[in-house]
Amino acid sequence: QDYSWEDHGYSLINRLYPDVGQLLDEKFQVVYNLTYNTIAMHCGVDTSMLRRAIWNYVHCVFGIRYDDYDYGEVNQLLERNLKIYIKTVACYPEKTTKQIYTQFWRHFKHSEKVHINLLLLEARMQAALLYALRAVTRYMT
Repeated sequence: QDYSWEDHGYSLINRLYPDVGQLLDEKFQVVYNLTYNTIAMHCGVDTSMLRRAIWNYVHCVFGIRYDDYDYGEVNQLLERNLKIYIKTVACYPEKTTKQIYTQFWRHFKHSEKVHINLLLLEARMQAALLYALRAVTRYMT
């Protein structure tokens, strides 16, 4: 809550490595905003709440929480098996199995599950960058 990508990380990385912040931000935004507006068999669905819940859950797993986000949304939108999958892939990727992959969202397309992977890996990368950049900021001050 006291160190975010938008307010701190982006500007510091751009100061240290010009243009890298912009490239990373674009990469995060592309994955975060990626949608076909479908969920399973349903078309024309706004998936923004689900994508935000996944992104914030990944950050939460790594101890990053935001005051302006209602984490009750995570519990409403992410089933238990999906949370297990996200935590396993984000924290213990070597323990990821096909069984864990097939246990969540059984009626969803593989492309939707791949999108989950993209979201969680980019959110994980951003979380790691936030910790590293916060350490650099503390060192510099």
